[in-house]
Amino acid sequence: MIKHFLNLEWKQYFRSSYWQKNMVINILMVFFALYFVVSFAALGFGLFFLLRKAFPDQDPFIIANNYLFYWIIGDLLMRFFLQKLPVMSVKPLLTLPIKRSTVVNYVLGKSAVSFFNFLPLFAIIPFSIILIGEGYDTSMILTWMFTMIVVVLIINFINFIIEAFSASSELSFLPIVAIVGVLFTLNYFGILPLTTLIGSGFLAIAGNPILVLIPIAILVACYIFNFKILREKLFLDSSLKSKVTEVNASDLSWTERFGDIAPFMKLDLKLIWRNKRTKSMAMLLVVGVLYGLFFYPQPQFLKMEFMYAFIGIFSTGFFLINFGQFIPAWDSGYYKLLMSQNIKYEQYLRSKFILMVISVVLLFVLGIPYVYFGYKILIAHFAAAIYNIGVNTHVILYGGSFNRKKIDLDKKAAFNYQGTGAVQWIIGIPLMLIPMALFGVINWLVGFEAASALLILLGVAGIVFHKKLMKGITKRYLDSKYKMIDAFSQDN
Repeated sequence: MIKHFLNLEWKQYFRSSYWQKNMVINILMVFFALYFVVSFAALGFGLFFLLRKAFPDQDPFIIANNYLFYWIIGDLLMRFFLQKLPVMSVKPLLTLPIKRSTVVNYVLGKSAVSFFNFLPLFAIIPFSIILIGEGYDTSMILTWMFTMIVVVLIINFINFIIEAFSASSELSFLPIVAIVGVLFTLNYFGILPLTTLIGSGFLAIAGNPILVLIPIAILVACYIFNFKILREKLFLDSSLKSKVTEVNASDLSWTERFGDIAPFMKLDLKLIWRNKRTKSMAMLLVVGVLYGLFFYPQPQFLKMEFMYAFIGIFSTGFFLINFGQFIPAWDSGYYKLLMSQNIKYEQYLRSKFILMVISVVLLFVLGIPYVYFGYKILIAHFAAAIYNIGVNTHVILYGGSFNRKKIDLDKKAAFNYQGTGAVQWIIGIPLMLIPMALFGVINWLVGFEAASALLILLGVAGIVFHKKLMKGITKRYLDSKYKMIDAFSQDN
């Protein structure tokens, strides 16, 4: 049966639109994976010598074990934000004579062979080889290496347990942040010296192989707990239950002044306010408003004028970036119906554009008090706002034409990477890095005023040529229309 599941997964992946129509992105992701593999391997081969050079009077193996606490909490954080439990289309299987336990075991087994579990091995195994080459006892190092592999799997399953309990909360990242924060605080203030305890524990297991049964027992317990959680949710009607809530109708009559795009603006505003993921995203606008407070109160950042553009673009473009990068995936649930109507695609896109422009203006106005830290900051934010309106709105709309992953609006919002692909990461280059680089170079060569003027000129140019740019972007969406319909009809 497992072989049959693998065959189905193989066919589903290579027949999906994501594989067939995004070959370049897949190749790019392979290069990213190879980069991390090489980086971890280099760390594994060089770690012993780096530790010996940094701590000449101490045993590098003991030092490495003492730092495992930071690796564990760092790995747990990374997995929570980036790794999701692998899924398969189980509904068709639930009507067949297949045991639910078989499906659950397959899903959990699939998570064990995740890239996140293989990546640490490229550091652990080379480091172990170097230790054996440097004269450490072979049986001790092999026991330590096996223990590390078991711990990697333990972290894998603990991550899914934390996600299962936090999934119902809109601020789902709070439990993991609280857990890691408490552990770090206890260790930092010496209340519970976890670095020493964990380091000593690994050394004890390496010296006494019978103790490896302890992490193995923990791994089995985590697996069984995950099995029970998933098995309880694996029912045909588990996703059909709906929660009845009272609809609060908002007065959206003010959108009528925008003419023929008003119906689309109303649709977007209702979508934002009535769905869990979009509502949480909108509430996080306060992050955009207060983003500068992470930097400007610190004197070292006030001296870095090239950072003003980055902070300004992110602060005034917070909604633009978070909402715009998933156009038109927000409408993926009814995209086929929307495209069957007699509507002009340019009106559909222009409504998104107007919403993003309104958000940029609003966030800039709310950020005017940053002038307290210096008039240059206000000028940079104004330049960044103009750049966002004239350039980044068009960039992000164009990038949306490459979206091929649908979004479930009822899922949690914070750090939810459903619908996220390589497009969302690549688009960050023209969106954030290019204006920051332009501002920084001109500020260094000419001056702050010239750098701000450049961003304003680019933004004004984008506003002037808005109609021509929108025609090109609309043509791109129309060319991709049926590819998107096909992609949004699939379970990516």
